[in-house]
Amino acid sequence: MFDPYNRPIKSLRISLTRKCNLNCVYCHEEGELRSARPYEISVPEIATIARLCYAEGVTKVKLTGGEPLLRKDLRDVIESLAQFEDISMTTNGQLLAERIGDLEGLNRINVSVDTLNAATYKTLTGGQIENVLSGIDAALDADLTPVKINMVVMDGINDREIGDMIRFVQGKKMVLQLIELMDFKNHSKLLGSNLSVIESTLEGLSTRTTANTLHNRKKFEINNAEIEIVRPIDNSEFCMNCNRLRVTSDAKLKPCLLRNDNLVDVRGIDTLPDDRALALIMSAVTRREPYYKPKFLDRAQSRRKADTY
Repeated sequence: MFDPYNRPIKSLRISLTRKCNLNCVYCHEEGELRSARPYEISVPEIATIARLCYAEGVTKVKLTGGEPLLRKDLRDVIESLAQFEDISMTTNGQLLAERIGDLEGLNRINVSVDTLNAATYKTLTGGQIENVLSGIDAALDADLTPVKINMVVMDGINDREIGDMIRFVQGKKMVLQLIELMDFKNHSKLLGSNLSVIESTLEGLSTRTTANTLHNRKKFEINNAEIEIVRPIDNSEFCMNCNRLRVTSDAKLKPCLLRNDNLVDVRGIDTLPDDRALALIMSAVTRREPYYKPKFLDRAQSRRKADTY
């Protein structure tokens, strides 16, 4: 399954609900419209989309929200995805310890942890950091590894805690992901840190530096800790290698996180014959294009020229 820019679709990112038990100040809500209808995608709809995409070469699924652990039928959702080689989830971790028994079949987990400071965490999210730490311990015990710690880095808020976070993942089956701020709410008090400077500093400290083949995302090893840099904003390389199709919580296919003008409504897709259901999915695939299109095309053109020599 390829889009018009010859990018293969290998991953589904499924938002299970818009409900959340936190109120993170920078949340991008998976790019969903706040005016989205009050409908929550069903397990049969998820299963149908997943089955047809798997048959077309998709191998990975990421479950997100809102907060996916608020879905009471989460165990059924995961069971419907059993054929995939990699099933992961992103969670805020507040209910992780409580619901760890419902995650059988999940391969690994991402937990949003922007700070280990209880007061700062409370300010950023409204939640309790103690619940998250208990959830991470439960995930490690359940071998949902590597547990990836998602830290959105913000100047004057948590940028000075990077060292603490590195020590937190040190020697464990964990990876610290330092993520660029995507402030869709235009929060006047938030300022994303310069990850290029942070990346340069980490490279100087790293005993081993590698790069993700998909997004050329650098990974550093420092004192038995793994750290990755995630920069999706204005990043042509990120867009150029995007292999993801998003499914919204109200049953729409969303070709791009940053756009809402090309959605495909798939509510009731489980009631359609497979050929019609697949046609809906393919219509979303054909609407995929890089958000940072000019840079993508410039890079693609350069590569085509290089290939002629």
